Amino acid sequence: MDDADPAAGRPRPGPPGSPSPAQVRRWRRRLAGEREAARIYRELARLRRNEEREILLGLADAEDRHVAHWERLLGDDAGRPARGGGWRTRTMVVLARTLGWIVVLALLQRAESRPLYEHDSDAPASMAADERIHSEVVRGLAARGRARMSGTLRAAVFGANDGLVSNIALVLGVIGGGASGSAVLLTGLSGLLAGALSMAAGEYVSVSSQRELLAAAAPDDTARESLPALDVDANELALLYRARGMSADDARRRAAAVLAGGPAGREPAGAAGSGAAPGGATGSGPAGADVVGSAAGAALSSFLSFATGAVIPVLPFAAGMAGAGAVVVAAVLTGAALMLTGAVVGLLSGIRPLRRALRQFAIGAGAAAVTYLLGLAFGATVG
Repeated sequence: MDDADPAAGRPRPGPPGSPSPAQVRRWRRRLAGEREAARIYRELARLRRNEEREILLGLADAEDRHVAHWERLLGDDAGRPARGGGWRTRTMVVLARTLGWIVVLALLQRAESRPLYEHDSDAPASMAADERIHSEVVRGLAARGRARMSGTLRAAVFGANDGLVSNIALVLGVIGGGASGSAVLLTGLSGLLAGALSMAAGEYVSVSSQRELLAAAAPDDTARESLPALDVDANELALLYRARGMSADDARRRAAAVLAGGPAGREPAGAAGSGAAPGGATGSGPAGADVVGSAAGAALSSFLSFATGAVIPVLPFAAGMAGAGAVVVAAVLTGAALMLTGAVVGLLSGIRPLRRALRQFAIGAGAAAVTYLLGLAFGATVG
């Protein structure tokens, strides 16, 4: 090495006041990380539109400020950025295009939440503060994505997990009871169809009921027509605002402003808000319905995801396998699928994927073990 002292076996110290080789290496790592972060945000901005694109470009600009800091410290040692981006940039773009925007946001949220500069004396306090804010900005973008896909995502993830757990437990239960391979296959397919239909019906009823509750709570637009006829000195308009959640004083002020709003009796601009207006929601559907999602979409997603999960324990028996080999293959496939669904839930929730994957595996394995032992017990009793 050029900086090594052959006699001492240690890096040769530079001129007084110059950074040590270890510092230079650390600064280079910091610089490379910030360059990569700025590049990732810019590449992701190409895939988004409108406000989300502007937010991502703003984060990229902030990362460029951090890049400039490390380049000033390194001087000629900074080097030129890699052309075309590193593997992290390419991976993030591929994930965004294949697995979806929310997966990338979850990964970025975890990366930004690490206290990178909290105890770094070479980084100003403003950089540590920037990183904390970046984490919250990404968290906000992720929250938007989760809200947009909350209904169908919830149905899909939990449907797949229920299909895996219920059918592996059912299959191992009848195996423990001594059922033949054909009986196991029939039981597994019956469990798949019955469970998928039940999940779809339950999801449809649940989402439909939730939308109906939201519609029932939405204010009636026709209440505005009564405003001109109200007695200015004695009316219940303030009570309406209080029922919508306003304080007594605010309700009285709002009612007075509405009644003074002109001959048409309409609310002045800006008077409506937070469901407090007599007309309240004025749109094609009740407030919050977009977050709840479509009942038919949730039902279809639940049916398909449950069936996808439930078919996995049946695959080796459908392929003609039997005996211990089929049981082992079914258990391995189901365990891997359980860990995958757990990891996805953890990733989307901003929690360590491995911890969620192991928890999901433990739950499924526990359920399967219990039903298998029960099958053994009942099989021995019947026999």
